[in-house]
Amino acid sequence: MDDMRLLIDLHRPAQRQGPGNTAHTLRALALSGLAQRQQLKVADLGCGTGASTLVLAQALDADLTAVDFLPEFLTELQQRAALAGLGGRITCQAASMQALDFAPGSLDAIWSEGAIYNIGFESGVQAWKRFLKPGGVLAVSELTWLSAERPAELQTYWHAQYPEVGTAAQKMTVLERHGYSPVAYFVLDEACWLEAYYRPMQQRFAGFLRQHNHSEAARAIVAQEETEIALYEKCRAFFSYGFYVAKKIDS
Repeated sequence: MDDMRLLIDLHRPAQRQGPGNTAHTLRALALSGLAQRQQLKVADLGCGTGASTLVLAQALDADLTAVDFLPEFLTELQQRAALAGLGGRITCQAASMQALDFAPGSLDAIWSEGAIYNIGFESGVQAWKRFLKPGGVLAVSELTWLSAERPAELQTYWHAQYPEVGTAAQKMTVLERHGYSPVAYFVLDEACWLEAYYRPMQQRFAGFLRQHNHSEAARAIVAQEETEIALYEKCRAFFSYGFYVAKKIDS
């Protein structure tokens, strides 16, 4: 079994596939001004099993498209949406972030929590801009340094995992360079990492290993996740996800 299948099996049961929580999604929504508007067209990119998608569907008057490249995650999202009575408000689309088929200028907002790293922050904000209407909202959470200096082991680890990690000032500069006006920024707190993401994942490790007969590949994935968790617990003062809300500047 390849690593992707193993990762799907580990993360599909989770409420979230990355740090975040409902309170922070709602905070970003409030800062965006979207909740006061009607008949929106919104895309949630890299939606996973739909934690943020369901919040958006509940809070907005919107035609909402949830996009992920893993059909297994979208199936889970559809099941959760049906249970929440939101199935009719969400259209699921299995697609890569690099092969989106939205019409140019068709979206009022693009949402992406903890997923833009898959194509890189700068590539994402640049490529997705064409799908937004003038004044359209971009709301993304992105791995962010919280200080100018940081422990060497932290720097080494995250630069290997995601070389584009940077400070909030650097991310704001990227947004401005590509035709956005930053509206708001805030940092995800520890509960988004520990209570919403890491602790539930740790509780799944034993069952995941049993499911895969403690294979070498499964044990390697658990070890990698444990390394990341330990590093967060040790160095959490130096990094987090930043939530960035910006608007496309009218041309």
